[in-house]
Amino acid sequence: MDINAISAVQKYAASKPATDPAAGGPGGVLGNVAMDFAETLARGENTSKTAMIGDADPHALVQALAQTELAVETAVTVRNKVVEAYQEILRMPV
Repeated sequence: MDINAISAVQKYAASKPATDPAAGGPGGVLGNVAMDFAETLARGENTSKTAMIGDADPHALVQALAQTELAVETAVTVRNKVVEAYQEILRMPV
């Protein structure tokens, strides 16, 4: 067997875990981001509900609303960038 073939096999074996979804690759990171986003929205909603019945601290309500607003603005910005990149790909000549 050639030295280059052995090296290629070793590099493939070393890089294979990076493509495994369970290993925390890009899919795992995006899943974690989505879960954090959902948790932020849920915390803001729960704080808002407790504020409506008068049990929440006004400062906690303002903080939860600010965090929720920031999370939504970030999600919208990321979505806009993804759509922009997709449109740019569609404009490429084939």
